[in-house]
Amino acid sequence: MPPFEYIRRERLTAAAHALRDGEHKIVDIALDFVFDSHEGFTRAFSKGFGISPKKYAEHPLPDGWLIPRHYLNRSKSNLEVMNMDKENTAVIFTQVVERPARKLILKRGVKADNYFDYCAEVGCGDDGNPAPWDVLCGIEEAIYEPVGMWLPDSMRPEGTGIYAHGVEVSADYGGVIPDGFDVINLEPCKLLVFQGEPYDDEFYSDAVGACMKRIKKFNPEVYGYRYAPELAPKMQLAPMGWRGYIEMMAIVGVK
Repeated sequence: MPPFEYIRRERLTAAAHALRDGEHKIVDIALDFVFDSHEGFTRAFSKGFGISPKKYAEHPLPDGWLIPRHYLNRSKSNLEVMNMDKENTAVIFTQVVERPARKLILKRGVKADNYFDYCAEVGCGDDGNPAPWDVLCGIEEAIYEPVGMWLPDSMRPEGTGIYAHGVEVSADYGGVIPDGFDVINLEPCKLLVFQGEPYDDEFYSDAVGACMKRIKKFNPEVYGYRYAPELAPKMQLAPMGWRGYIEMMAIVGVK
């Protein structure tokens, strides 16, 4: 099977997992798994599985359809756990996206350089998330979902940590800045987005750790780019097993 076809099949399979859960709109799933439109996703899904996404979401049992049962019930498979440890079998999808000029509202840490130390510093909110996360989720004007981030030195005042939580709002945002939060103006830039394979939430730590290790080995210069931390922090979206681990880094073209 050609590599492109394999990746496309895996994306469709992951989308089927998300549809099966019934908690997400079809158009959101289409965009999360990097299809250009609702219509394009519907065509690809129908061609691959012999049923439309809408019909499958309404009745996700594989009653004679083309979806193999082992694809839909991989969480109970020992093979799934074994493969998770085989770093060479991991598939990470990459794409380059454009970000406009915007503002970043963030809650800094003191010394933290990772998520767990940050949580210890800022405390927990109502739902078990770090307390700043609950505040960020309440900013209705946000243009993207909240993220965890690693701040470059140029965006980190003395006496503050590397890791933080934040959310992006428009460049002309004039709303309230929560107490104890800072604002950074970000210039337009390109982001290189990495998206790992879906995983069982039971194996969250292993799956995310393996994906992060592989991302560190990626060399963007092979494709004509370099990382540009001066333009934006390295960001990670909230890990969710159904969509895989997602990480983003600013890049610029190189000759």
